[in-house]
Amino acid sequence: MARLPLYLRALTGLAERGVATVSSEELAASAGVNSAKLRKDLSYLGSYGTRGVGYEVDFLRHQISREIGLTQDWSVVIVGIGNLGHALANYGGFASRGFRIAALVDADPKRAGEEVAGLQVRHADELEDLIQQLRISIGVVATPARAAQTVCDRLVAAGVTSILNFAPAIVQVRDGVDLRKVDLSTELQILAYHEQRKNGAALALTAEQAAELAEAVNG
Repeated sequence: MARLPLYLRALTGLAERGVATVSSEELAASAGVNSAKLRKDLSYLGSYGTRGVGYEVDFLRHQISREIGLTQDWSVVIVGIGNLGHALANYGGFASRGFRIAALVDADPKRAGEEVAGLQVRHADELEDLIQQLRISIGVVATPARAAQTVCDRLVAAGVTSILNFAPAIVQVRDGVDLRKVDLSTELQILAYHEQRKNGAALALTAEQAAELAEAVNG
């Protein structure tokens, strides 16, 4: 499942360049996987390609889009309209992939009424009503860490079962709710660790710090 969006992105790029067919080797290279793994993944979709021709780009795009649910419209609420929330709201790539930003919510009364990306920011007190009125499918949490758990709890209580968390905090959700976490600072720290190793710098860490870092790097 995690690789299908990579294939879709590569196929979209090919389609935009007017490419009609693509070999498994070319598509695998564009997606950053080996061709055997790609062929196995696509076989689960019932798409085996044509020997000597490869895969039809538009047809395979449709198959993958259908499989991951992008042939329908998903309404999204972004909670927390700080710098990150602004950036997410203004990102133009969501709509073309089936995600419609339906509401922007912030706890700061001063932000209520502010227009961002063509939408009026609503106060956090309206969150539950907005979820029901706009039939929100996915919640995006871009709040400070201290507010993340409360926001997730409110989203789940209002019926949202898919959450993308950008807040630098570990949050818990009940069974049946899909939670994905994006922690930019952690990813940068992991890159810094690998960069330091490449440069041959010594790690001046305690045993406890080394164990914590190893756990983070290993996922």
